[in-house]
Amino acid sequence: MTVAADVVVVGAGPTGLLLAGDLATAGVRVTLLERRADADAHMTRSFAVHARTLEVLDARGLADELVGLGRTAPVVGVFGKLELHLHRLRTRYPFVLITPQYHVEALLERRALAAGVRIVRGADVVALRQRPDRVEVETAGAGVHEAAYAVGCDGVRSTVRRLTGIGFPGRSVVRSVMLADVRLKEVPADAVTTNSNAYGFASLVPFGDGWYRAIGRIAGDERPDDAPVAAEELAVLLRRVLGSDYGMHDPRWISRFHSDERQAVRYRQGRVLLAGDAAHVHSPAGGMGMNTGLQDAANLGWKLAAVVRGRAGQPLLDSYERERHPVGRQALRVSGAITRGVLNAPRSGPARRLRDTALPVVSRFSSVTALGERLLSGIGIAYPAPRGSHPLTSRRVPDLRLAGGRRLYEVLRGGTFVLVTHGRPVPETPWLRLAAPAGSLRTTLLVRPDAHIAWAADDPTGAALRTALDRWPVAAP
Repeated sequence: MTVAADVVVVGAGPTGLLLAGDLATAGVRVTLLERRADADAHMTRSFAVHARTLEVLDARGLADELVGLGRTAPVVGVFGKLELHLHRLRTRYPFVLITPQYHVEALLERRALAAGVRIVRGADVVALRQRPDRVEVETAGAGVHEAAYAVGCDGVRSTVRRLTGIGFPGRSVVRSVMLADVRLKEVPADAVTTNSNAYGFASLVPFGDGWYRAIGRIAGDERPDDAPVAAEELAVLLRRVLGSDYGMHDPRWISRFHSDERQAVRYRQGRVLLAGDAAHVHSPAGGMGMNTGLQDAANLGWKLAAVVRGRAGQPLLDSYERERHPVGRQALRVSGAITRGVLNAPRSGPARRLRDTALPVVSRFSSVTALGERLLSGIGIAYPAPRGSHPLTSRRVPDLRLAGGRRLYEVLRGGTFVLVTHGRPVPETPWLRLAAPAGSLRTTLLVRPDAHIAWAADDPTGAALRTALDRWPVAAP
């Protein structure tokens, strides 16, 4: 059996679900292949949703519902003593949201199905063939799926990446991290309880439904992933690092894992692209993995839709790798720094005292902590801009107030470009909406569907605006 679509997305995790939903909303026929026959809601790896990801979800009408399912943390600790005050961020979501990954997946799957995505579970990809005009994705038990493009969102062990021959260099950075979902008799005071000392590192994160994710590592422990983990071993670690095990009991699962730092050498080869953990993987420290993947999907979706529907050419699709590969590399660096500072905490007394004395001092320098807040939250992500561009070009656009009481991110829910200007110099099209700012903003902004600024100018001429619009897929082909 051969099934045709415009795009085949492999992997029904958060990245694949968001991408598939975006494509289908834009009128693209999408088949989403998932190896697992049934999703295991309890085996969630991620639980942190950062501000920029919440903005991405807000532009799809999902953020506020997700916030209602979790717990917000406006201040997070890094390296034990250094605090990042996310409440200072200029965003509608000045915090990190603590909620299990399965809540994110449930919202995104509901949206994808409503948009017409065809989800095929139990579809294990076994072969991939690129033709001049299509890609053939062969599965065990679910036939062959043909499409103009295929996107691998199938995780760190990506079959799509392997079959395409894209390199994935890197190394292991930390071993023998214990992981469990447990119940507690005592409720910790903080949204995220974390600490490190000479004995090791430990953290407790609430899922909001009575379950907690327990994470920990004994300093110097290098046992392999298949080494057994006893609940008492984890409880001892919590007591020695956090001061209490909070009455930990009834783990529903417990395991040991190692963390790699790897990045695909390219995100595109011909008609095959990579996103999420298939493109980059790093330590869970900082909770940046799922967030980076979702933002990959937000960048790729509108570009791939424009190319599939004949509104743009290959250069637009090539810009996905050019913009997102550096972001993936940055995520590796940030999470790696946190890993080395937390999981590999100083073991000697003098070294720990030096760290514990220095970090509060560093916290007083607002420029240092502000940089950390922008990097961790994703608010500070900006893409390369053409030489001579307006300073705002390629930067994230905040949620501007618009005339009539609307918000910019509400207008972006249509998946189109938005021209923010006081005048109406051009007509609206199916891929361009016009909006007037509510305040005194004089700069004209052409906002991409992913809420980055495509072009900006102060009091542009009509000719300059027309030239800018011609560079982007805002008009009918």
